[in-house]
Amino acid sequence: MTESKILNKEEAQKQVQEWQSEGKKIVFTNGCFDIVHLGHIDYLEKARNLGDKLVLGLNTDASVSRLKGPSRPIVNEYARARMMSAFEFIDTVILFDEPTPKELIETLCPNILVKGDDYSIENIVGADFVIAKGGEVKTVALVNGYSTTAIIKKIKDLD
Repeated sequence: MTESKILNKEEAQKQVQEWQSEGKKIVFTNGCFDIVHLGHIDYLEKARNLGDKLVLGLNTDASVSRLKGPSRPIVNEYARARMMSAFEFIDTVILFDEPTPKELIETLCPNILVKGDDYSIENIVGADFVIAKGGEVKTVALVNGYSTTAIIKKIKDLD
């Protein structure tokens, strides 16, 4: 069941179009989600509550390494995709390898684009495209004190 939620870009585009034809609002967000923690869960639940379906763009391993450094990710892309697709509030997971999710956002045309409130709307990749298509761009409050980097540091400090 969880594996069936992991789609390629073309399959996801078809699924999103089907949901939209049924009048559903599609929310899109993206990230690495390397070591999943409360901050991730809270953020994703809040994002999902903004619409009817939540589509998650998940960075590939190569993409995570380019963004976070050669020692990352800790958890490989297949495991991360399966883990994220296991959450009931995530309807579809799509792996992407590009530097940003811009191409994926333009392919999927979500109704609502969401990022954490550590971003300003002007700095959210794809915001201009979603707004031009009549959609909305929103930020949601993040839970303070949770980050994958902090968890990794804490584990390293145990030595």
